[in-house]
Amino acid sequence: MNYAFIDSQNLNLGVRSMGWRLDYRKFRLYLRNKYKVEKAFLFIGLIANNQRLYTELQSAGFILVFKPTIRYFQNEKETVKGNVDSELVLHVAAIEYSNYKQAIIVTGDGDFACLMEFLIERKKLLQILAPTSKYSQLLRPYASFITQIGELKTAIEYKKTGISGRSKP
Repeated sequence: MNYAFIDSQNLNLGVRSMGWRLDYRKFRLYLRNKYKVEKAFLFIGLIANNQRLYTELQSAGFILVFKPTIRYFQNEKETVKGNVDSELVLHVAAIEYSNYKQAIIVTGDGDFACLMEFLIERKKLLQILAPTSKYSQLLRPYASFITQIGELKTAIEYKKTGISGRSKP
């Protein structure tokens, strides 16, 4: 059985930088159908006002792993940051390690390069899904494992139908 480990901020910001929104239900189905992902862990910052989002993500089939967030001001604009890197690595390399056959890592962040090396050495890396083509140079040695999520847009893009705001199936 395969597990997916998702850096939610990297995924969300990457997809939005390309001008579209991800349909998380479609994305979860894609992971299940394409990679036989039994469990999909979504590492996400915990913000009090986002309960509706968290409920929707859980109902789409994601297991949420929360990280406290930090608020700060940058260029006179409030920014919220939840750095999930260490939690994702801990789950992949220790907490869930014996429970999955292979891992799908969803990120374009070079901080995970050592994790990719760790998984490849143990033949446990199935795929890296990079949110954009502008993923970190540190991930270039693993290019044969990388699929750019932008290539999947037609299958996983959120499309508002006008009927109760739901996405098309």
